[in-house]
Amino acid sequence: MAASGRQTGRPTLEEVAARAGVGRGTVSRVINGSPRVSEQAKAAVERAVAELGYVPNRAARALAGSRTDAVALVIPETESRLFAEPYFLDIIRGVSGELADADKQLLLTLIRSEQERQRFEQYLAAQRVDGVLLVSVHGSDPLPDQVRALGLPAVLNGRRTEDERVAFVDSDNTGAGRTAVAHLAARGRRAVATITGPLDMYVARCRLDGYREGLTDAGLAPDETLVANGDFTEEGGRRAMRELLDRRPDLDAVFAASDVMAAGARGVLREAGRRVPEDVALVGVDDSAVARHMDPPLTSVRQPIEEMGRTMARLLLQEIAEPSGPDEQPRQMLPTELVVRASS
Repeated sequence: MAASGRQTGRPTLEEVAARAGVGRGTVSRVINGSPRVSEQAKAAVERAVAELGYVPNRAARALAGSRTDAVALVIPETESRLFAEPYFLDIIRGVSGELADADKQLLLTLIRSEQERQRFEQYLAAQRVDGVLLVSVHGSDPLPDQVRALGLPAVLNGRRTEDERVAFVDSDNTGAGRTAVAHLAARGRRAVATITGPLDMYVARCRLDGYREGLTDAGLAPDETLVANGDFTEEGGRRAMRELLDRRPDLDAVFAASDVMAAGARGVLREAGRRVPEDVALVGVDDSAVARHMDPPLTSVRQPIEEMGRTMARLLLQEIAEPSGPDEQPRQMLPTELVVRASS
């Protein structure tokens, strides 16, 4: 006789729960891969699944839980910038790899206008996805809060403020600036400039804070004439580098808050007849392919970008399987590391 006591039909979730001696929700969490289950309960469920020959009905499970098995990755940038900057491609690679392992569909969404933003909000309101990943979010962007208000889990790449209330994965951006300046000061550089990212982004402000802390730690006086604002683009790096050379022709080092801006700065230094690193040492952030292919190769503070994408996807999958409360949103900080090359 079948262990379930039935003559026909497939074993149900309730039967698995009864056999394992746990609740239906625990069985669901084990099947969906949630880490929030004790090893003892997980083993009991897996044993019951094997004994009963239970096979999850994917379509029924999605319908019962209003699941779509799709996740949106939102990048508020143009196609040209998306494909020009290795950072975004590495994030996409990490996210897509993790979601593929979980058998989830990735929906890549670019938001370039207010109309596209409104259209995307309508799409979310129709419950077309199970959760949202957001990259390159500026401080004033309300989209993460709007996603949460719709009852959808969301995970950010970085933070909007120090007090971010939405789940996020970030890297040690303050430490990145501090490490870069310490390296330049140790090489004997004394007029160390910086090209910032857009200061309405928390990541850019953190890297600027780290730069200033690094100057203080090295016994160098902060000087605002050595600070120029960029926007994480190559052209922004070029503009900022011209501004710095006009203001401070005596500068002997530059910390650019991204590799792409460092590439723009490198072009302007070459046009101005400044040798790198003999006249001006140069350090970026990301340790992207841009850094490795520059002439000379760029010293850069590495952040594990692809791993950030994977971690974002993992946190989101956990939130989909078992949502956290508003005051216990998951967050994770990943370390950075200086990779020294010929530019410094």
